[in-house]
Amino acid sequence: MLAIRHTLEVFFTFLWLGCISFGGPAAHIGIFQREFVQRRQWLGNDDFSRLLALVQFLPGPASSQLGFAIGRGRAGLPGAVAAFIGFTLPSAALMLAFALGMLAGLGDQYSWLAGIMLGLKWLAVVVVADAVLTMNRNFCTDGFTRIIAAAMAALTLATGFMALGGLLLAAVAGGLWWKPAQPSTATPATLPKSNGRSLLWLLPFAALPLLAVINSPVVDLINGFFYSGTLVFGGGHVVLPLLQQQFEQQLTADALLAGYALAQAMPGPLFTLATYLGAMLLPAAPVSGALLATLAVFLPGFLLLLAVQPYWHLLTQYPRIRAAVGAVNAAVVGLLFATFINPVLTSAGLWHYSSWQIVIPGLAMLGGVMALRWLKLPVWALVLLMIATGLVFQVITHS
Repeated sequence: MLAIRHTLEVFFTFLWLGCISFGGPAAHIGIFQREFVQRRQWLGNDDFSRLLALVQFLPGPASSQLGFAIGRGRAGLPGAVAAFIGFTLPSAALMLAFALGMLAGLGDQYSWLAGIMLGLKWLAVVVVADAVLTMNRNFCTDGFTRIIAAAMAALTLATGFMALGGLLLAAVAGGLWWKPAQPSTATPATLPKSNGRSLLWLLPFAALPLLAVINSPVVDLINGFFYSGTLVFGGGHVVLPLLQQQFEQQLTADALLAGYALAQAMPGPLFTLATYLGAMLLPAAPVSGALLATLAVFLPGFLLLLAVQPYWHLLTQYPRIRAAVGAVNAAVVGLLFATFINPVLTSAGLWHYSSWQIVIPGLAMLGGVMALRWLKLPVWALVLLMIATGLVFQVITHS
C-alpha cells in the first residue's frame, strides 16, 4: 500500500511539474533541484549532483532522465515510469492536439495564438535565467569550477563545441587537478543494487536491428525514433536534425519546423516533438503513431540509465571520480548559460522590435526573474502573467 501511495505521489507531482516546466532542460533541472532537493527533500544535493552528471553523459533527454531517476529513487521502477508519464503527458497531449489540427487542415485562423507563443518564449528566458543562477550558486563554488564553467560557455557559444566533448574534458581536468573543498562520503540513500542483471536493459539495442528486415511503416517509425533518441547528446535541440535526416522523405520542412517551434513553447520535454511527428507520419492512425514515436524516442535514454546507474553510484565513491563529477557539474552550468544565450534568448526575437517596443518584453523578463527569485512567485502564476503580457504586446504592436 505504501508503494502504491508513493507511486501516485510521484505521478501527480511530476504531472504538475509537466504542466508548468517551461524553458527546456536547463529550466527543468533548476525546477527539479528546487522541488525535490530543497522543498520535498526526496534526495540530497550530493545525490542530485551525481545524477545530474550521469544524465549529462548519457544520450537522451537529460531532464526526463533525471526525473526518471528521481522517481525510481522514490518508488522503484513503478515510480520511474510514473515520473515519465506524468512529466511527459501534458506536453505530449498538446502536441498531439496540434498535429490532429494540422491533419484536419486548420490554418492560421487564430492570430491570438501568436501572442501566447510570444509570452511563452519570454517565460523561457525567465525560467532558464533562474536555472543558471541557481546551478551557478550550487556547483561553481571556487575558482577552478568557475573557470570550467566559463570555458564551457565560451567554447559552446564561440565554436559550437560538442557538448559531450566539453563535458569529457571537464571530467578529465577535474579528476587530475581539482580537489573539492568538502568531499562527501555519504552513501546515496536510494542506491540501486549493482548486479549483472541491470545490464539486461541493454538487450533492446541488440534486438531492434533484427526488426529492420520487416518492411513496415510502423517498424520504420519505431526504429527511426529509437535510434534518433540513442544519438542525441547535448540536449533536446539536437534531436531536430537527427529526425529531419530520418524522415526527410516523408515530412515537409514546413511541417517539421512548425512542430519544433511549438515544442519549444510547450512545458515539459522538448522530445515530445516526436509525438507530433509520429502522428504526422501515420496519418491513418495518428494517435497510435504519436504514442509509438514518443515511447521510441525516450526509451534509449531510460534503458541506458537503468543499466548504468548502479555502477555509476559505486564509481562516484572514489575521490578522483567525485572530483570529475564536480567538474562536470560546473561545466553543465556553462552549458546552461550558453543555452540561455542561444537558443533561448535569441528565440525571443528582441532585435525584431523597435526601440520603444523592446521595453515591454525587456521589463517583463527582468520583472519575471525578480518575481521568481526574490518574491517567490509560483511558476503557474508566472506562466499566466507572461501569456497575458504576450497577448497585450501582440495587440499593441498590430493595432
